[in-house]
Amino acid sequence: MKFPVFEVYYGIMRFSEKPYIIIGSGIAGLYTAIKLSEKTAKQVLLITKSDLRESNSRYAQGGIVGVLPENTQDSVALHVKDTLKAGAGLTDKDVAEFISKKSAESISDLIQYGVKFDRASDQQIELTLEGAHSTRRILHSGGDATGRNIERTLSDKVESNPRIQIYRKTVAVDLLVDSEKTCRGVIVLDETTGEYETIYSSAVIIATGGAGQVYSNTTNPSIATGDGIVLAYRAGATVQNMEFIQFHPTALNFEENGSRFLISESVRGEGAKLKNLDGEYFTDSLAPRDVVTRAIFFEMQEKGYDYVLLDATCLPEEQIKARFPNILNVCLEHEIDIIREPIPVSPAAHYIMGGIKTSVHGETSIKGLYSVGEAACTSFHGANRLASNSLLECVVVANELAETLSKQDISILLNKDCQINCLISQYEKNHFDLPQEVLKLKKTLRETMWKKAGIVRDEQGLKEALKIINELKLDFDQEYKCRNLEEYEFRSLLTVAELIIRSSLLRKESRGAHFREDYPETKDEAHNSYLSKESICIPSTIHW
Repeated sequence: MKFPVFEVYYGIMRFSEKPYIIIGSGIAGLYTAIKLSEKTAKQVLLITKSDLRESNSRYAQGGIVGVLPENTQDSVALHVKDTLKAGAGLTDKDVAEFISKKSAESISDLIQYGVKFDRASDQQIELTLEGAHSTRRILHSGGDATGRNIERTLSDKVESNPRIQIYRKTVAVDLLVDSEKTCRGVIVLDETTGEYETIYSSAVIIATGGAGQVYSNTTNPSIATGDGIVLAYRAGATVQNMEFIQFHPTALNFEENGSRFLISESVRGEGAKLKNLDGEYFTDSLAPRDVVTRAIFFEMQEKGYDYVLLDATCLPEEQIKARFPNILNVCLEHEIDIIREPIPVSPAAHYIMGGIKTSVHGETSIKGLYSVGEAACTSFHGANRLASNSLLECVVVANELAETLSKQDISILLNKDCQINCLISQYEKNHFDLPQEVLKLKKTLRETMWKKAGIVRDEQGLKEALKIINELKLDFDQEYKCRNLEEYEFRSLLTVAELIIRSSLLRKESRGAHFREDYPETKDEAHNSYLSKESICIPSTIHW
């Protein structure tokens, strides 16, 4: 049937309907939009608070996992084994097998879309090794610019697709969930015009990426403020395993625009070694990320270092130039010649394993609400993501989500009940107090999280952090309508911080990326942790 579309104005609020809404324009959002447009031939609205080609995905240097049939050294079983080991007991084996089996198909699909993966002289796809992988299975593009090249290719396809509409410089501020616990749409703010719009839809898909900006040291760009996770949590969706934050061991020890440049794990995969400032090798450079990160953290703490050294001078000059051109150029901008001298590095927040509890088809605990990418938690990554598994998960789950939605009736029942109308009314009125010192509040939040809820945690520090977050919430006091993007992002960061802290307090053990100095041992029984606005619980099973 023909999908009804209308647009009217009501006071300061605009109203419209769209068949499908995707919030976020990283690889997960772009790929979902393309697949939905292909499988349904319906209009897709893609909402991005920045612009296309600016997302966490863009900064993914290492690559994407592919279990390719021509790679006789690899297999689905071996990839699953590596993923389960890295996940420290919390990776769902069925999910890992499902995604791994789909990897070759997904790689083929990306190639058909125009992604050019690097090839050897015999034109075979070139594979590299990363930490905790037992064999070479990582595809890369442009040397160390895989995420950027995939995103650029998908962005070009999205922009040329007449069935995909793009809202740029637009932030989603609240989800419309009725009294029947069904998501009916979203409220957005056009940052350019200052105009709000209520958009009704039968399917809202969150693909907003991570939340690294909750920490003062992060490889994530300034837009990574956990917006999608918070949208879902505010709407009543279940979030899972928020305590598991992956701190990348090797970020360049310089900060620009609130983030730090990542030195890909592939550099160590090709043979670079970590050493301290006295020239001593102090850890296995290809151990899982959490192990390497803590080794660097304790080495810095014990010796009083601000950083350690990643030595790639053992690699041939031509190999560095061909394989890591982006890293080479960025380091040269900081007067570091990685061909002849080691790179100063230290850990930084990089990836959140937890997020919105989601099936491998993108379904959340709320009907009509879906999620894919870093904002989602399918239990693929467990307690510690295996390097380069994230981009693979993005495209596999995005395709499954599009397939699932293509089989559903998309007609919208505009159930504008009291719950939805009351929420809309919060954004139709002005109720501001004095201007907020957001930058100052944000600085306090990020430093608090780094010091008290970061790489190494304990109960005292976590409780102190929670107290500070609660004080910041009282100072900010903007539950609904805010003045601008910066305030909405800070509203998200406050909630993300609280979720991370509460989950960290609940997990009285050390597992994967979550390390409690007061509970250093790992319990025999593995369990996921779930949070929602209605309840806080830790079930004893990990089944979907």
